[in-house]
Amino acid sequence: MNSILPDASPMAGGLLGRVQYWFACFFAFGWTGVVCGGLYYQFVEWEYPCPLCIAQRMFMLLAAIGAGVIIRRGMNGSVSGRDYMMGWGLALVAVVAGSFASWRQTMLHILPGDKGYGSEVFGLHLYVWAWILFTASVVAVGVVMAFAHATAGRSVPASYRLPGQLVLGFLALVIAVNVVAVFFEEGFHWFLPDDPSRYELLYDLGILD
Repeated sequence: MNSILPDASPMAGGLLGRVQYWFACFFAFGWTGVVCGGLYYQFVEWEYPCPLCIAQRMFMLLAAIGAGVIIRRGMNGSVSGRDYMMGWGLALVAVVAGSFASWRQTMLHILPGDKGYGSEVFGLHLYVWAWILFTASVVAVGVVMAFAHATAGRSVPASYRLPGQLVLGFLALVIAVNVVAVFFEEGFHWFLPDDPSRYELLYDLGILD
């Protein structure tokens, strides 16, 4: 009996056949942009992210990295079915875990009279928006995977390489900024305070007293 590998099945060509590549670019860029929103509130509004906030950022960036796998493969001119499954599988794990983390933070502040943590955007706190976006992404990735055969193309034109490079460069930059930001906030400690109010590294180094 002959076995048929996933990569052996034909994939659609043309514009429809490259929908997943462009969706991967949009997905990675979108989540990276959401993290930038958190950085805005941290450095402009001077709101220190708590451990759950940092965990949500990590899952957002992990979801973007999942889509980034597809983008990076596509920059070589072709994407296999296995690449699509690996990229979206990683993204799905990330958005499910992120949904739980944001749900957890929302439940911590759901009691009447609790003002929540941090600022509100259009009447909702950032972690509530994160919960909404994570949940929506679970559905979106599920739909993409369900219709993967019809919307995935192995052949990616060379003209798509520049957009992919820009998205991956943007993602790498934001990851680097977050690593530095977390290091400054946590300092030389094992754990981030539940309610951070300063950048511990500056005090650990004696720059501030």
